[in-house]
Amino acid sequence: MQKVVTAAEMREVDRLTTEKYGIPSILLMENAAHAAARVITEKLGGSVRDRSVLILCGKGNNGGDGAALARILWQQGADVEVCLFGIVKDTKDHARTNFEILRKIADQENFEIDQTDLAFEEITSLEEWLEYDSLNFHCDDPDVVVDALVGTGLKRSLEGVYAEAAAFIAALATDNFERKPLIVSLDLPSGLNSDSGEVIGINAKAHLTVTFSAPKPANALPPASNFNGDTYVEKIGSPCELINGTKSQLFIAERGDACGWLCKTQYSSDSYKNIRGHTLLLAGSKDYSGAAVLCGNAAIQTGVGLVTLAVPESSLMSVASRVLPEVMVCGIAETGDGGIAVDAFDEIGNLLEKADSVAIGCGLAQNESTKEFVKKIVGGRRQPVIVDADALNLLSPFGDVAAKNECDIPLILTPHGGEFMRLIGTENKDVIKDRVAAAREFSQKHNVILVLKGERVLIGEPSGKVVINPTGNAGLGKAGNGDTLTGIIVGFAAQAMKMNVDMFETVVAAVYLAGLAGDIAEKKYGKRVMTASDVRECLVEAFQAVSE
Repeated sequence: MQKVVTAAEMREVDRLTTEKYGIPSILLMENAAHAAARVITEKLGGSVRDRSVLILCGKGNNGGDGAALARILWQQGADVEVCLFGIVKDTKDHARTNFEILRKIADQENFEIDQTDLAFEEITSLEEWLEYDSLNFHCDDPDVVVDALVGTGLKRSLEGVYAEAAAFIAALATDNFERKPLIVSLDLPSGLNSDSGEVIGINAKAHLTVTFSAPKPANALPPASNFNGDTYVEKIGSPCELINGTKSQLFIAERGDACGWLCKTQYSSDSYKNIRGHTLLLAGSKDYSGAAVLCGNAAIQTGVGLVTLAVPESSLMSVASRVLPEVMVCGIAETGDGGIAVDAFDEIGNLLEKADSVAIGCGLAQNESTKEFVKKIVGGRRQPVIVDADALNLLSPFGDVAAKNECDIPLILTPHGGEFMRLIGTENKDVIKDRVAAAREFSQKHNVILVLKGERVLIGEPSGKVVINPTGNAGLGKAGNGDTLTGIIVGFAAQAMKMNVDMFETVVAAVYLAGLAGDIAEKKYGKRVMTASDVRECLVEAFQAVSE
């Protein structure tokens, strides 16, 4: 997991890098520029020679990064044009040093190296920019446009010439030009508040963002993260212990988290079903048997040894005829409307005794008897229990259940936004506007692992840590994907219990791989066509991709 830090925390890291380790801040700026140059070069196929680059710079350190980048790309054979929004004498410190270097190079009569040019312009007013913006650049139709206007210090919306420049960059990123340039933002697209996922006004939009040392909230949290494009986190010299030592409890999941979990639970030569764990699914009703099928099919493909699916007696044939043959299905006591009856709790005692993990909720009926059954499963748990869908609604609001949730056995809740509001007991959407804060508060208050579904899934734990999952896409918003995710989580949980792997780490890996399977399905079929079953079938490719 990679820490996500605020602007203030990043400034403190930069300060300590210089004071404690003696690494000059101008070297950090130079390293940042070289890192951005490497990413751009890679995106252009390995060379920038004979490519044209337009770099728009503000007067601060972000602009200084852009100025240093301009020099590096020019030295590597690119035609580079730099527009500084201001004048050099108004810039400060290392940014000024880099702007002065650029101006001296550009002012020389013979500044050509292998027929490459470096142009430097100072834009001092909105009128001057609007005149300059009429496609009158030295490098017409640039191959690359770099946004180095404003970095992590912005707290209010852009105005004046900066707002116009940011809008110009956003238009280049979205309009259907005959020759669309590659838009690159340094640290984050200009106009975003680094510390928030919310959009505060006009901002640039990038195809890729190169951020330095650690991701910032605006790099990772939607809707702001949607303007970043592909995000590259580049190390520039700040020691890892300084990043890890920040107070931030916000993280972003990485491929290594999933890979590490797969390594810890890998198959050995003596693996067999009892070693791999047994998961029990309590799901389905007369009207919603498909949810039970999707959950069971997903669970059996996670690597778990055994999956038992307990459904209401009247749903038995419907489920058994559609579920994968490796999933064991049994019928249990039901209510008049075809849901699971509270009497079924006594019937499944032997199954609960043997299970290493339990999932409850997919396709359940909504009645008092089923509600009592769910409460008994949650309150009397002896293994991790994953609560999803209708079981969440039956436990809402969560106050009564939470008061009894003092045991150390993990309870994992997987609500979407509407279910989460019902758990909290509110209809006020403002309560969960800050999803990170809401997830953290709920998981701490109720001693649960919370998987808050949405555009970016958040995973919170009782310690206060919140992890942002970067995988997944809008195609996962269709019916059945929640059931598939529950099956994946509960299958992972059973294996974790047998192999003594941390449960929060397990949930993070499960969500990451489920989202990655969704991304693979999206590439194969497209968001419009992909189904929950497609996602489950793509799990094998997700496992392979992470392992490789």
